[in-house]
Amino acid sequence: MAVALTLAEQGLGQTGNNPPVGCVLVKDNRVVGRGWTQSGGRPHAEAVALESAGLQAKDATAYVTLEPCAHQSIRGPNCASSLVEAGVAAVVAAVKDPDPRTAGKGFALLRDAGIDVSVGTGAIEAARTLSGFFSRVRLGRPFITLKLATSLDGMIAMADGQSRWITGATARAHAHLERARADAILVGANTYRTDQPTLDVRIAGLQNRKPRRIILGSGDAPDGWEIIGSPHDIALLDCNHLIVEGGAMTATAFLRAGLVDRLTIYRAPILIGAGKSCLGDLGLGQLGDAHKQWRLTDARQLGKDRFEVYERAERQEAHA
Repeated sequence: MAVALTLAEQGLGQTGNNPPVGCVLVKDNRVVGRGWTQSGGRPHAEAVALESAGLQAKDATAYVTLEPCAHQSIRGPNCASSLVEAGVAAVVAAVKDPDPRTAGKGFALLRDAGIDVSVGTGAIEAARTLSGFFSRVRLGRPFITLKLATSLDGMIAMADGQSRWITGATARAHAHLERARADAILVGANTYRTDQPTLDVRIAGLQNRKPRRIILGSGDAPDGWEIIGSPHDIALLDCNHLIVEGGAMTATAFLRAGLVDRLTIYRAPILIGAGKSCLGDLGLGQLGDAHKQWRLTDARQLGKDRFEVYERAERQEAHA
């Protein structure tokens, strides 16, 4: 399952509104097939793994990060039926598919065919990889990461607006890896006008990753960009993962709306003092309201800078 989870991550930002899934076929303690959801959402991970295994798929065990789909599609056969036809002996799945078109039907189809099915191995890890798909199906919107690059005192720029570069090259490269795993990136209209960001992925080998570029604002969208008028309009994007990159007013708007699921903070070992803060007024009634909202899930050193990841506390409780 650990291999299947690693394979699933290959599809992040590439599968459209389909889930990024990984699948490994094992027979006689040997991997005979592997696959992940391909660009655009097809073929599915199971189809790729079955094709790579060929006849060796018979009597194999399939490790898959999400319940095999059971609904019909004009784009190809459903994966549960394909596994049955291939003659696999068992399916080990991490999590159930929340899509009502499948939602348990895949497991039922497999069991009815005499295939042994177990669910739950790697569930927490799979839920993280599938967080965007789960958010879109359950909440009707993408999973939203707010990215902040700040000084130690929480500034994103000097008082005169100078902001390049607060963090070092290693941290900036890591931020581009995060972009490569996203379907779309959003900035505020003021950030677009001031910085003219390209929001591309400048990492060797990943330059073909081109997340959709979104502006929070009004008026006509510049060529190659899309515009939404409110944080609540993100449902219109119909994608799995969105990164909000700037600026302070936009970050504050998403936080006040309760739409941020994950924070990524790149903190440089510098003090700016009288600069531009990374956030505005969040509308807190009292200090106690600020506590117990976020939990640290990752922290590491990126060159001279500190990288931290926080997720909403209720999401952590849901995983547990």
